[in-house]
Amino acid sequence: MRNTSTDQRLHKERATWSNKSGLRTIYTDSYRRILSQCITGNTVEVGSGSGNFKRFAPQLIATDIVEVPWVDVVTDAVKLPFSEGAVSNLIGFDVLHHIEYPAQFLEEAGRVLKHGGRLVVCEPAITPLSRFFYKYFHSEPLDLKADPFVLGAHDPCREPFDANQAVPTLLFFREYERFHKTFSNLRVKHLSLTSIFAYPLSGGFRKWSLLPTKITAPLLQLENFLSPLLGKYMAFRMLVVVERI
Repeated sequence: MRNTSTDQRLHKERATWSNKSGLRTIYTDSYRRILSQCITGNTVEVGSGSGNFKRFAPQLIATDIVEVPWVDVVTDAVKLPFSEGAVSNLIGFDVLHHIEYPAQFLEEAGRVLKHGGRLVVCEPAITPLSRFFYKYFHSEPLDLKADPFVLGAHDPCREPFDANQAVPTLLFFREYERFHKTFSNLRVKHLSLTSIFAYPLSGGFRKWSLLPTKITAPLLQLENFLSPLLGKYMAFRMLVVVERI
């Protein structure tokens, strides 16, 4: 489905991606982390956005609700065109917090994943440091009082980039036990907090950056060492692996 404003934003992000080598280094590090958690078999990306993951891993099946040239399958994440148990891996980068009813998507993930199949996502993490940044310096809303398990009718006026950055933290941290009670065929297999310095300093897809390109890779290595110690206080992202059981 075509959406002019969304198309323009995606093409703008592709241009920014091409111009910011530091950003590419940061995202590539996350892409490797995601793929390292995948099992053998077919891999479907949900919400491919500007298509950067597809550039890194051309073999994956890229899906999105928006029709753009680099997407293989145009579909809603809550109505995936795959039969039950047909998918080995569902992956997503900054997509879960954009889905209108994330619980509906998780139910769909439980349907299309084969037994032992995995949902692997990299999403915003709300920590004491990142909460301040996301609330006051990020364009997307942050609502920690929302209920990510609620279901409802689709709002036809909703834009694909509408979001709540708190959704992953609510699902996998604050409501961890409720998650497993609600989705009896899914289990959180891995959860880690990442991205302490490099990502916020890079400016993301904004034009500015406070991160010199030459120190990006060393800083990411330092983060790998510090994340287990400082992640719960300072991390900006989380890596989550959910397995169908």
